[in-house]
Formats: sequence, C-alpha cells, structure tokens
Amino acid sequence: MRGEGEGVGGAEDVRLRAVVSLAQAMAAAHTPRESWRAAALGARDALAGNFAALSTWERELGRLRVLVNAGERAAGEEEFPEDETYPVHQFPEITEFLHERWAGGGEPNAWVETAAGPDDSAGYCHERVTALRRRGRGCCVVAPIVLHGRAWGELYVARPLGAPVFDASDADFATVLASVAAAGIAQTERLEEVRRLAFTDPLTGLANRRAVDVRLDEAIEAHRRDGVVVSLVVCDLNGLKRVNDTRGHAVGDRLLERFGSVLSLCGAMLPGALAARLGGDEFCLLTLGPSAEEVVRVASELCLRAGELELGEGVACGVASTGDPIGPVRSARRLFRLADAAQYRAKAARAPKPVVAGRDDAVVPLADAPVPERAERRRFRGRG
Repeated sequence: MRGEGEGVGGAEDVRLRAVVSLAQAMAAAHTPRESWRAAALGARDALAGNFAALSTWERELGRLRVLVNAGERAAGEEEFPEDETYPVHQFPEITEFLHERWAGGGEPNAWVETAAGPDDSAGYCHERVTALRRRGRGCCVVAPIVLHGRAWGELYVARPLGAPVFDASDADFATVLASVAAAGIAQTERLEEVRRLAFTDPLTGLANRRAVDVRLDEAIEAHRRDGVVVSLVVCDLNGLKRVNDTRGHAVGDRLLERFGSVLSLCGAMLPGALAARLGGDEFCLLTLGPSAEEVVRVASELCLRAGELELGEGVACGVASTGDPIGPVRSARRLFRLADAAQYRAKAARAPKPVVAGRDDAVVPLADAPVPERAERRRFRGRG
C-alpha cells in the first residue's frame, strides 16, 4: 500500500526495511514460539495487514496445523492454538501447487484470495473465501514456506473488509517474506536441536547431568520460596561391569537402555518428574511437588522392575526428599549428598528396596560428615 507521493524507490526502501526487520526479529527469538510469532507479526506489518498466521503441514496426518495467530484475532482464535487444524483435502493448492507445479520447475509463489469471490466457487477458493467472510476479513495473501527443499507450511496475512485488496506485487513480496521466515525457522530448529543434544543423554534418550543441575537449582529455589516438596532418587545399576566384561559393551549398553526405559516408565507415575542418566551406571529421578510417600512408592516399584531385567542384578536406590526429616535443604549439593548417601547404604546392604534419607538413621549423619573432596564418591562441581 503506497502512500501519497511515495515513489517506487521509496516503496522498495520500505519493503527492504521490513525484510531486515523480520530477519532481525526472528534472529532474536529464543524459542520456536517466539520465532513463529516474530514471523507472523513481521509479515503482517510488512504487508500492512491486520492479522497473520503461521501454519505447518503435518504430512503424516494430512492436515495443516496452525502454530500462531497474530494481530486482530476473530472470535475463537487463540494466539497459540492447541488444536486448530484443517484437513489438506480442503486446500488442494497445498498439494497441487507445491508438488505438481513446483516439482515441475515452477516456483512456490504466493497467491491472493478475496472475500468477494462467488459463493459457489469450487475447490480451495471456496474454503478460503468462506473463512474470510466468517472472520470478517476482506482478503488474504498465502505464501508457501519451503524448508530443506520440502513444503513446510504457509504464511497467511489478511486485511479487514474495506481495506485495499492485496495485488500481484504484494503476493511477490509475500513470497520474499516467506523465504526470510523459512530461514529464521530453520535457524530456530537448529538451535533447538543443539539445546536438546546439550541436555540429553545420547544412549538412553533421558536427560543428562547438565539438565538435572539446571532443573534441581530451579526446584531448590521453589522449595526455599514456596515450600514445595523436592525429591531426588539416585540409582546405581548393579552388574553393569560384569555384563561389560563377560558379554561386551554392546550388551552393557542394551542393559543401560532397558533400565532407562524402566526409569522413564516409573518417572511417568510422578507428575513432572525428570528421568536422567547422570553418567556410567548412575541414574536419577527428580520431582517437584509429589509427596515423599509418593516418591518412595515409585522408587520401590523401580527397584522391583529393575530386578526383573534379564541382564542386570537389580539396582541400588537412595531417596532424599524435603518432605522427610532431613534438616534444612538450602542447596542442590546437600540434597544430592543425602540421596547419594542413601544409595550408598542401599548398595552396601544389597537392599532390594530403596533406602530413604531421614528414615534410615545412618544416612543423614553419613551425608553431613566432613569428607575430603577427593574422597567423595561423586563430585558436585559448582555446587555450594
């Protein structure tokens, strides 16, 4: 929409600034949601619309799923909808345009729809036109988003009834914006993958020690602030060395994976629990909220299931919970030392059930005894 007295060069400058602004906003996004919202709002502003949406094509389900609705939303439209989806058979241009025309050598250009279309128009036009009228919009421009050489989804920008209708130059510009959005989405996905790898154990797929450190610090802060119960279950998988020595490390890895699955299953019994592999044969469950009794019950189930694994020799399990009489817990280090001391007692006694700090009289004194750093069974780097 060119202002009065604005030349072609001026309009190009405005659009160039809009492209730069969109790229910068997406580069500044830290999460997928922030990236989606930046893409939608940037395209809305660049095309002088009042509403924009970003959707992704879920091929395996045959549907278009809306990720974000930005701007002046109609009744029933949520900013980040949980279940706003549309069967792609209602929008055959997605498959026709991106698979037939594009695969045949064309380009995935944007196109314009208006609410002024006839009521009996066929195919996707009817669906788009109906949606525009239902939501009080006068026109829209739809730009395919292509990622890694495949159709990923679409960028949709609308204007209200009475506003100037999008034209061919707007569609061309929307195509450029979709390309910029695609680059931003790809960057966000790469960053998410890096974050996922940084906090995931590659063998078991569970959280790793780094993830536990971060979550436990947050949990201890919530406990100090609000008195929420924090519990830690530390497990040492028995028999792993014997399996590695007699049957090879590939079989030992299989034992670790199977126990990881058991730990994940038991962790699912506690809302919001984090199941993690600390390293080697050591694992843990971290919970924020469930009572100490609930955690001990699940830890007992974990011991029972671990004892049924074909290759292993059960598990030594220690529990420390702020819901038990263990004294003040002001740091992650103290809770870890308590759970570790309980696990040490369980291993020494070959206990078939978890040993619980505050219920076994020897655990708290063992954890609180001044032990030289070099003699600690596990180092707690950075924990005070």
